[in-house]
Amino acid sequence: MSIETRVPTGDDLLAEIDRLRKERNAVILAHYYQTPDIQDIADFVGDSLELSRKAADTDADVIAFCGVKFMADTAKILSPEKIVVLPDMDAGCSLEDSCPPEKFKAFREAHPDHIALTYINCSTEVKALSDVIVTSSSAETILQQIPKDQKIIFGPDRHLGGWLSRKFDREMLLWPGVCIVHEAFSETELLKLMEQHPGAPVAAHPECPPAIIEHADHVGSTSSILKFAKEFEGDTLIVATEPHIMHQMEKALPEKTFIGAPGADGNCNCNICPYMALNTMEKLYVALRDLEPRIEIDEDLRLAAKKSLDKMLEMASSTVGKGDIGAVEIEDVPAGEVPSGD
Repeated sequence: MSIETRVPTGDDLLAEIDRLRKERNAVILAHYYQTPDIQDIADFVGDSLELSRKAADTDADVIAFCGVKFMADTAKILSPEKIVVLPDMDAGCSLEDSCPPEKFKAFREAHPDHIALTYINCSTEVKALSDVIVTSSSAETILQQIPKDQKIIFGPDRHLGGWLSRKFDREMLLWPGVCIVHEAFSETELLKLMEQHPGAPVAAHPECPPAIIEHADHVGSTSSILKFAKEFEGDTLIVATEPHIMHQMEKALPEKTFIGAPGADGNCNCNICPYMALNTMEKLYVALRDLEPRIEIDEDLRLAAKKSLDKMLEMASSTVGKGDIGAVEIEDVPAGEVPSGD
């Protein structure tokens, strides 16, 4: 997408985005992995599913989703009457890319006695081929409701599926996808960092490989990690997920220190999601100005995909929609509550 030279800059850009937000009756959503400037201008910051549900509950005519395409697609599935724009349509996801619908369909047909629990990080077409969509929090609640003798396919994230399999002693057929961000963490560099900060706990997303998970004091979704950041004893936390999440931690908890887990090169730069980084303030402005790029989904496909999302909400209502919105979620998630999200 080309950006015209007349796109404003600096404070003028902020003012124009705000003007267009009001003029379009738009709501701006930002995932935790977006850059701080986008997080700070958004109406809501959070995990992908809860952002979509929150937007569906507003009277906005337009949803500007600063995230990746499967997230904007989910917003359209839940809000078909709203215009949904994504600042950069090339903002994809390695997990979605790893699971082409035609191959997933063939895999399902080869295992007709299995049901498909599918991570929300997938395409609309794969959602339509699935029985139940799960998030990294709701997966636990849903898995425990499925009889032990029921065979399960889990995709597309083999690390999340493997973590669930080990935790609950459930054998599952795992689709071989990975998140390139979480795959980039280095166990060797993490151990060096832990030596430099003795006693500092490690919080990790379950999309991380087992070698990282085994060193973690807390494993959970993005919002679960934010909750742990508030509650852990001590003043330093090592965070093994996309480092832009630390912006919310630093805003809410300035008295604590948050350190991104390193990649193989000894820093966290390689763990910045390249897809999330495609969204910029300038592209957000253009999307609101032109109402493009716009998410469009065939109605039959949308309804088929919505069934698997509805099944998740039915089976895991206690884990979805529990204060998983904005910077305040660190303060607002009650003790013992399980937040939702990816």
